[in-house]
Amino acid sequence: MLDLRLIRENPHMVKSAMEKRGLGPDISKIDEIIEADSERRKVLVEVERLKQLRNETGDKIAELKKRKEDASGLIAEMRKISDRIKELDLKVRDIDETLRLLLLEVPNIPHESVPVGADERSNVEVRRWGEAPSFSFKPKPHWEIGEALGILDFKAGAKIASSRFTLLRGAGALLERALINFMLDLHTREHGYTEVFPPILANRDSFIGTGQLPKFEEDMYVCSDDLLLAPTAEVPVTNIHRDEILKESELPIKYTAYTPCFRREAGSYGRDVRGIIRQHQFNKVELVKFAHPDNSFDELESLTRDAEEILQKLGLHYRVVVLSTGDLGFSAAKTYDLEVWLPGAGEFKEISSCSCFTDFQARRANIRFRPEDGGKPRFVHTLNGSGLAIGRTFAAILENFQLDDMRVVIPPVLRPYMGGMTVIEKY
Repeated sequence: MLDLRLIRENPHMVKSAMEKRGLGPDISKIDEIIEADSERRKVLVEVERLKQLRNETGDKIAELKKRKEDASGLIAEMRKISDRIKELDLKVRDIDETLRLLLLEVPNIPHESVPVGADERSNVEVRRWGEAPSFSFKPKPHWEIGEALGILDFKAGAKIASSRFTLLRGAGALLERALINFMLDLHTREHGYTEVFPPILANRDSFIGTGQLPKFEEDMYVCSDDLLLAPTAEVPVTNIHRDEILKESELPIKYTAYTPCFRREAGSYGRDVRGIIRQHQFNKVELVKFAHPDNSFDELESLTRDAEEILQKLGLHYRVVVLSTGDLGFSAAKTYDLEVWLPGAGEFKEISSCSCFTDFQARRANIRFRPEDGGKPRFVHTLNGSGLAIGRTFAAILENFQLDDMRVVIPPVLRPYMGGMTVIEKY
């Protein structure tokens, strides 16, 4: 959520930011916010005037009663004033709710370093790591490899649930578990994150806090008791400190979490329908930080490097791109995407998004810290990134380390997690 004072004092800057995001038609919301805020302040001025008048009238009534004179006229007048104050207080509450709903619909302001562009075609590549593997044969896509090995069963997943659900068997299930444990071990033992295992269901306040609600409810799985299945551990983990005041000395706080994730993929419109790239249920290891506002973008760089190290240790070729204003997520001020090379598909595919949200989520979730100098509490800056998406890492391993007979070589760092297995054979 943006600071209302920022919109009030710099409306042209905020509108310009929305235009850079490609949200020209939504600029009217900024005008609505400004109009509602102006009306609210006018009403508050009137309320204060009436309260002062009520106090003065009360003093007069007391004086008349002291002199044993008739005060009935002033008493009737004071009742009218009190009724009007109650009426205006209700009006302020209505305006406050209108403002709250409007502010929840406005996305974050892109950082000045974010490239301006309409969509993903304006994203800018920052760096690459490693080289794409060469093959003496035409590499197969991961779904063909997985089915041939018997470790991916798409028919069983569809029978049990629906399309875009997959059953993993044997070495496939073991590889999934190995990737989760490898990532968590690296982030906790070498990168300094504290592991948490949060609830997979979260309430609406949690989703509002991270920015998924109210705008993106169509992509969520909502349960009958109005809890929602987490689309990413970002939601429950960020809300660990909702409505809290942290100590400045505690920052940055760094959490990592494995969770299953659930998304309807309502806006995917048939993209990545083959394989396990875009599933309704998938596993992910997430990185979340609560940082000091003065160095949050430095923390973004280090968080991105933490996610990159997973790919490097696995030996997977990837690139890092910074998202343009038109491709930036609703809550993010700046985002780096890590894109892993998939030789079977012949393209890079996003495997992690690492974002700094500045104080946007913290305002929604009321997460602050108390400065050591004793000043007023300030909003923290929140960050998160996939460290990594397990299914997409699984797919990248199948495609990058495939042999001509469809077997797959297991990266050396994963072998201790797979009981010493070096090659995935047909199940």
